[in-house]
Amino acid sequence: MSDSSTNNLSHKASRGAAVTAGGLWLKTLIQLGSTMLLARLLDPADFGLVAMIMAIVGIADLVRDFGLTGAIIQARDLTSKQWSGLLWFSTLLGAVLMVAVAASAPLIAALYDEQQLIVLTLAIAPTLLANGVAMPMQAAVQRRMQFGTLAQIDVMAMAIGVGLSVLAALAGWGVWSLIVLAGAGQVYRLIALWVAAKPKFGRPYVGRDIHPFVSTGGSIFGVQLLNYAVRNLDNVIIGQQLGPAALGQYTRAYALFLLPQQQLTAPLGRVALPVLSRLQDDAERYRRYVRSALTVIGYLALPTYAIAAAVAEPLMLVLLGPGWDAAATIFALLAIAGVAQAVGNVQGWLYISLGRAHRQLVYYIVTRPFVIAAFFVGIWWNGMDGLALLYGLVTMVLLVPGFAVAIHGTFLRGWHDIAAPLVRPVLLAILIFGVAHTTASLVTAWPAILQIVTATLAAGAVAAAAAAVPAVRRDYAMMIDFVKRARKPRTAPTPEQQ
Repeated sequence: MSDSSTNNLSHKASRGAAVTAGGLWLKTLIQLGSTMLLARLLDPADFGLVAMIMAIVGIADLVRDFGLTGAIIQARDLTSKQWSGLLWFSTLLGAVLMVAVAASAPLIAALYDEQQLIVLTLAIAPTLLANGVAMPMQAAVQRRMQFGTLAQIDVMAMAIGVGLSVLAALAGWGVWSLIVLAGAGQVYRLIALWVAAKPKFGRPYVGRDIHPFVSTGGSIFGVQLLNYAVRNLDNVIIGQQLGPAALGQYTRAYALFLLPQQQLTAPLGRVALPVLSRLQDDAERYRRYVRSALTVIGYLALPTYAIAAAVAEPLMLVLLGPGWDAAATIFALLAIAGVAQAVGNVQGWLYISLGRAHRQLVYYIVTRPFVIAAFFVGIWWNGMDGLALLYGLVTMVLLVPGFAVAIHGTFLRGWHDIAAPLVRPVLLAILIFGVAHTTASLVTAWPAILQIVTATLAAGAVAAAAAAVPAVRRDYAMMIDFVKRARKPRTAPTPEQQ
């Protein structure tokens, strides 16, 4: 690959991550604002009712995607005939699943013994069709590395959904304002992606030439389904065992726990798949990209979770208001799972970009049951707190065999490419947690917002002081260089350039 193409891809990767991160940070601000408002306008039970539905409907949405997003992005070539067939296949699958979920509404209501779930499920079901039409278009835009377009669509969809849901809550719509949140943004997203991708459906056609995508997508779907079970079966268990009010506390804590991943690691993930797929035949550059990505994740996600766990109680008070005490403890415990998931997301990049989705499916079939078992043991042992703690610990332990299987037989090296980039960020995160937690405990008499600010400033001082260590200073310099390359490519590649 020529120096110019090397620099161009590096520039696209850096700029794509920066643009995506900017969009996701705007989404975070909008989402935090909506969380603070809706938590004060609605009851915890309202959130619990919608979570009950989404835990089930989300499975149908995974079937609707069928792993085709990853398969489309990973493919080296995509003909117009295959593109048309994928559009029709995804739309048909979305329509079938919309009908299936609507027909299952009474069963969902019976599972939780909540009859109002019938009409709520019927209202949410059409989002499956909208997502079915939109999925190939999003994959096409992402495949073309038009990350700015995707960021704009994401932010506007979030803003429209949140704005309308808050207005509905102020009007006294109760739980229906959350249905507005789920649906309004999806409608805008579909329209915007249609304009951006300009799909050409052609005549109805689903032929054999899309079989490679369905095969690869099937394995990716299997992994996603197992991951979904791990990330949502806890909602079903808590809702069935403890009721909608307890589930409302858990889901608000869980939604906030996901934010660091959505804003810090998701931008890298959206960019990493198309970039690594292009680098799959260039071992050295592939390895450098993975090392750099893990370093960035380590220094951004791990300290963020450390600070969030240290100030969980005042943070929940500021974000959710009074009456959400249980959410604070759950949020702090979920930080363990947050660290494990932020790092573990890289495994998925490796499997998909190297065309090893079938191996990933086998590994997940073997290991995901251990995480699911932790849910049952945890809630039996100590309710929601026990579930959250065991979830995090088991997920953390599984990182080691997960990466070992992902890189076995490849050009990647476990210590040099996977473990070494994380050593310094892990040590720094532990130190930051200790300082932030101690600082917060010394100012408990202060207003909640001042507790958060003081602990965060103390943690920031630790992160700044760590730059005195030469190795950490080099890591910081690499991340700054990554940001600079988002503005314009270098004239010549450097040793650590992707």
